[in-house]
Amino acid sequence: MKILWFAWLRTRVGTAAEEVTPPADVDTVATLLDWLATRSPGHAEALAQRTVVRVAVNQAYAKPDQPVRSGDEIAIFPPVTGG
Repeated sequence: MKILWFAWLRTRVGTAAEEVTPPADVDTVATLLDWLATRSPGHAEALAQRTVVRVAVNQAYAKPDQPVRSGDEIAIFPPVTGG
């Protein structure tokens, strides 16, 4: 699974992208974020306020109950405004 970090989340985590292999019980966006938050203090800080974090699975906005699986591309970013 490829994780892409954007904006201030990337700064806190310390990388723009990482390849991960979550445990088998990580099967939704919510459980993935929970698991990612355990990977380092930077991950925990980036994901501490889930209300200001958005997620896309394979380039489509995703809700917390959206399934995730091996091979998915997960983008994690702050809310975006248009203009």
